[in-house]
Amino acid sequence: MSNIAIIAGVTLREAARRKILWTALFAGALLLAIFAIALRLQVVEFQSRPMSPFVRYQVESGMLMIGLYTCDLLAVVLTILTSIDTLAGEISSGTIQAVATKPISRSQLLLGKYLGFVGMIVVYVAVTFSATIAVAYSVTGVLPENPVHGLFLIIFECIVALSLTFMFGTWFSTLTNGVVVLGLQAVAFMGGWLEQVSGFSQSGHIVTLGVASSLIMPGESLWRRAAYEMQTPLAGSLSFSPFANVSIPSSTAIVYAAAYLCIVLGVAIWHFNERDL
Repeated sequence: MSNIAIIAGVTLREAARRKILWTALFAGALLLAIFAIALRLQVVEFQSRPMSPFVRYQVESGMLMIGLYTCDLLAVVLTILTSIDTLAGEISSGTIQAVATKPISRSQLLLGKYLGFVGMIVVYVAVTFSATIAVAYSVTGVLPENPVHGLFLIIFECIVALSLTFMFGTWFSTLTNGVVVLGLQAVAFMGGWLEQVSGFSQSGHIVTLGVASSLIMPGESLWRRAAYEMQTPLAGSLSFSPFANVSIPSSTAIVYAAAYLCIVLGVAIWHFNERDL
C-alpha cells in the first residue's frame, strides 16, 4: 500500500505541476460566474414581473438543476481529458519504463496513478458542486433535495469514465483513447436523452434503446439518478422537463455501474501486466 500511496502522491503533484488541476478549477470558476449572472438576471426578471412564490421556486430549482448538470458535464469531460495521456502517453514515449523497472509492481503503479486521479476528481467535483449550490442559495435561497446523494453519484460517474481511460490507455495511443472514451460518453448521453424523449413519444422501443446504451456506458444513468434525487417531485413529474422522471435508473443500475467499474479496472490491471512496455 505504501508504494501505491507514493505513486498517488506523485500523480497529484504532477497534475499540479502541469497546471491540469488549476486549469480545471479556472474552467469551473468561469462556469460559476456565468451561472451566477444568469440567476441574478432571472431574479431581476421576477421582480419586474410578479409571480407566485410556488412557481418561482420551481423555476429557480430548475435553473439550479441546469447548473448542476453543467457542472456534471464539465467534471466528466475534464476527467477524460486530463487522464487520457496518463498511461497511453507514457507508454508511447517510453517514460513509463523509468518507473516500471523499479522494485514496484505494475499493478501498484497503475493503482497509484488511478487513486491519484480519483483524489483529484473527488476534490474537484466536491468544490464545483458545493460552489454551484452555494451560488444558487445566495442568489435565490434554493437548495437541492438530496445534495449528498447527488454529489456521490456525480463522483461515481466521473470515476467510471476515469476507469475507461485507464483501461483503453493500456491498449491505445492517447488520441485513440480520447476518441474512444468520449465516443462512449456520447453514446451514454444520447441513450439518456432517448429515454427522456420517450416521455413525449410514449415509445417502449426508445426506452429499450436508451437502456441498452446505458449498459454499454452507465455514466449518464448515474447522472439521471442524481437528478432524480436532487430535484423537486413536481419538477420530476413534468414530462417536458429535461430531467423528468420518465425512466428512473434503479438501484440495480447503480450496482451494475459498480460492477462495470470493477471489471473495467480489472481488465486495465490485467492488460497492463501482460503487455510489452
